[in-house]
Amino acid sequence: MTRSIIYIKGSYKAEASVSHLPSGKYQGVVLLTRDEDSWREQHKIETASDTSDEAFDEAKALAHRLLANR
Repeated sequence: MTRSIIYIKGSYKAEASVSHLPSGKYQGVVLLTRDEDSWREQHKIETASDTSDEAFDEAKALAHRLLANR
């Protein structure tokens, strides 16, 4: 099951999601984009999580931090 959530601040969008790693663990991922052009950055949580819920929570927190700096 793939799940994601999108947060928007001005022209920026941060999409938080989870990747299932080959090790069986999970990694939070945030794709940060800007509406006015094709700019995009991908950010990954450095530490793998044991559960997808934990990784998703970490990705959502990172998305909030990234948008707060914009």
